[in-house]
Amino acid sequence: MWSTSIIQNTTIYKRNKMKTVGIICEYNPFHLGHSGHIEKTRRALGADAAVVCAMSGNYVQRGDFAVFNKHARAKMAVHSGADLIIEMPTPYALLSAEGFAKAGVYLLDKLGICEYLSFGSESGDLELLRSAASAIVTSKAHMLTREWLSKGVSYASAQQKAADAVMGAQADVFMSPNNVLGIEYIKAIKDYGSSMRLMTVPRTGGEHDSDEGYSASALRKALLRGSIPAELMPKAAFAASLEEIESGRGPVSVRKAELAVLARLRAIEDYSGIPGASEGLERRFKRYAARETSIASILTNVKTKRYTMSRLRRMLLCAALGIKSEDTRLSPPYLRVLAMNNKGMELLGIARKKTKLPIITKPASVNKLSASAIRMFNLEAAATDFYVLAYPKEEERAGGQEWRQSPIIIE
Repeated sequence: MWSTSIIQNTTIYKRNKMKTVGIICEYNPFHLGHSGHIEKTRRALGADAAVVCAMSGNYVQRGDFAVFNKHARAKMAVHSGADLIIEMPTPYALLSAEGFAKAGVYLLDKLGICEYLSFGSESGDLELLRSAASAIVTSKAHMLTREWLSKGVSYASAQQKAADAVMGAQADVFMSPNNVLGIEYIKAIKDYGSSMRLMTVPRTGGEHDSDEGYSASALRKALLRGSIPAELMPKAAFAASLEEIESGRGPVSVRKAELAVLARLRAIEDYSGIPGASEGLERRFKRYAARETSIASILTNVKTKRYTMSRLRRMLLCAALGIKSEDTRLSPPYLRVLAMNNKGMELLGIARKKTKLPIITKPASVNKLSASAIRMFNLEAAATDFYVLAYPKEEERAGGQEWRQSPIIIE
């Protein structure tokens, strides 16, 4: 049975008009839960509904290398139900849940064709999530959050305690990661004044990219151990994963580029410009990066009760990639297409007439864009050059791949 949240947001559906829905995702990697989310979303809107995804690139919000590169994951998604995949640039993909959500909403909204935003949540109750989003931005909630932060607890804990005070028992909604990300989507849509309608699909699992018991984390661990759990993936995603592995381009993790990461970190003189650096955290990073012999030992020594490990992993990757706080002060400056099918090509044609952001399909066209767009793409190209150093096969580690890769088109 479909959740009330889906039904109540699709009453205006007209059968003679194709609906277009956006999904913000990582697909790290793509599995049956993801295809289930797409299928349920499309079924709720109509069989001919179009699905557009704003997907993290080669690095993901948990602070790690994506297990397969962005074009491979985009191909998996299009083969498994999506129509058009655009990229969330790396500096935004490595932000907190709030920043990640804002960047995804901005990209889909500025594309100009998405009427809906579909996301997963443990609660499946859109009205509860709306109430939570409204409650957590009140002056009382802000005051309480600041008070708890001053006592040295993490931001997530401070927000939970503030929610407990203003929402009572309903504050439990903040204890589940998919709910939290959904609340951030709701806040972002309001902040941007977006006309996208919200719909939610009930989910289970610990990560914001997991669904119905299919754990992206468990799947990644299996891949990194050398096995491919075919029963957890759509056939096309399994085939694409196998192709990446046989070609020597995966699986990938930050550990596979550990020496390169350590070399970058030891060369940094000043950590203060890195996103999330504050209250002496930059000094802790500099101290331990200079002497520790592994990524794990750096993070263990930098860690305090105030900071979550995911925040520290994101900081570490931003430092290694040369990403500064200033790189995300402005919204994403372009829309980069990673993959599409025939319907996606039609959508792209419509989007070109509606969006005010440049749409990149040919990398060389970047040089005609604004200075901020060129800087962002150069940063992305450098991040890709770093990412490929983690490929198992030496011959696949060539530099400059970002400038040679056009969107994948699936007929």
